[in-house]
Amino acid sequence: MDVAKTRQSPRRDLTAELVAHVERYEPDPGPEPGTTEHTPAEVDAMVETLLREYTPQDLWVFAYGSLIWNPEFEFEERRGAIAYGWHRSFCLTLTRWRGTRELPALMLALDRGGSCQGLAYRLPAQDHFKQIGLLLAREIDANPPTNVARWITVKTESGPLRALAFVATRDGKAYAGKLPMDKVAQVLARAAGHWGSAAQYLFRTVTMLKEQGIRDRNMNRIASLVAEEIEASLLLAGKPDL
Repeated sequence: MDVAKTRQSPRRDLTAELVAHVERYEPDPGPEPGTTEHTPAEVDAMVETLLREYTPQDLWVFAYGSLIWNPEFEFEERRGAIAYGWHRSFCLTLTRWRGTRELPALMLALDRGGSCQGLAYRLPAQDHFKQIGLLLAREIDANPPTNVARWITVKTESGPLRALAFVATRDGKAYAGKLPMDKVAQVLARAAGHWGSAAQYLFRTVTMLKEQGIRDRNMNRIASLVAEEIEASLLLAGKPDL
């Protein structure tokens, strides 16, 4: 079967049915050699540093990926927001969570340049220290980290806000840089870890972006390419097309 010929077919939507064919769970390999998990004391120190840089009266968090479809925190308000000078990018390499050492995945982060449309959440006005600590423990990848927290300014219909966001450090060990869309799609269509598949992560993100009225042509194109990759693998395996 000539896989290249399958790409001549009309653009394919990434669906839950297609993702189900590659959904799986792999054993957690633990931290990458040379890295560790952050201790509670280290997380507290990072929170203290952030709050010294800026002490918000209202704590806002800017969401661009999984925090849109799975925030895991209570919030008082949600607004559409745009971060200028940053763009949504699959620029972080994962060797656990949704990837393994043998088959690494890619995860979204904010990378420099362009703009990113997302959501701004206002968290409850209580114990900001604890709320930020929970976010850091969830979002920061490894120690030393490549996905780091910083305060950025986002634009909303009600005016600019200072919000906490997670951005890529380009000198970080897990930084993958700007990759061609077809390369990103090949990775996302195949990788999985103990949190499930990278294709599921993409599908949930694209689905929620659409539900929130957020247009991202690059994400939609990557989703289409991942659908084609999965469909081609099914054809090669002799499985019926969906």
